Amino acid sequence: MDFGRLLTAMVTPFDDNEEIDYGRLDRLIDHLIATGTTTLVVSGTTGESPTLTHDEKISLFKYVVEKAAGRVKVVAGTSSNSTKASVKLSQEAEAAGVDGLLLVVPYYNKPSQEGMYQHFKAIAESVQIPCILYNIPGRTGVNMTSETTLRLAEIDNVVATKESSGDFNQISEITAAAPAGFKVYSGDDYLTLPMLSVGAYGIVSVASHVIGSEMTEMINQFVEGNVAEAAQIHAKLLPVFQGLFLATNPTLVKAALNQSGVEVGGVRLPLTAAPFELVEEIGTRLKKVKG
Repeated sequence: MDFGRLLTAMVTPFDDNEEIDYGRLDRLIDHLIATGTTTLVVSGTTGESPTLTHDEKISLFKYVVEKAAGRVKVVAGTSSNSTKASVKLSQEAEAAGVDGLLLVVPYYNKPSQEGMYQHFKAIAESVQIPCILYNIPGRTGVNMTSETTLRLAEIDNVVATKESSGDFNQISEITAAAPAGFKVYSGDDYLTLPMLSVGAYGIVSVASHVIGSEMTEMINQFVEGNVAEAAQIHAKLLPVFQGLFLATNPTLVKAALNQSGVEVGGVRLPLTAAPFELVEEIGTRLKKVKG
């Protein structure tokens, strides 16, 4: 299954009482599809998965599948630091009709490489749908090595990895030795183009909420061999890529969406709204990109 090149790690819209706002979610989904998103990733970190309940996640999976209505793929974030709980949620997500799973390295408990392998293997073998690994040592506290990733890539339904290590030696080792069809996605917007240059396939993006069309154009220019043009777009978008992470994600991307008229509400505690000056700053950077 091809999830495309621009996957959006979708925010979860809330109302004024911090409950999921499905009306706002409708409009967000339509906005993302209209601006180039090829797959919606539901209940990832950007979707505030740590503060979503189990039932809320299942409800989101079902709702987004129904709303997407086959226009784009839907991937559910289902991995946690409990293998048993991850298997259960993954099976329920599959039953909800999602097209694939995003499986983050277990966080906080710092498993060994063998522990990671067995964790992901157990989840993958419990479902029939494709699985995308997710390595983000800055949040999980531990790095999944290229050797472990490549070992997992031999499992039939482990089809891709989202690499947020920022380690180009590791990334290059994976792209060089991965089996045919196994795809590597950047997990950092600002590394999209550099990672494409060493064999990555696309991006699981935050910035695509607000500059999806521009990112689509950058990726297309690179794929078509127009590297200089892609580099020019990258340079233009870089201040937005960087600006969205001046405060903890997803506080600023939610603020930017609200500013642009795509209402998604605020964030749930323990996250708090971004400072006013940073909200102003990201607005200024977006205006320069949008002209």
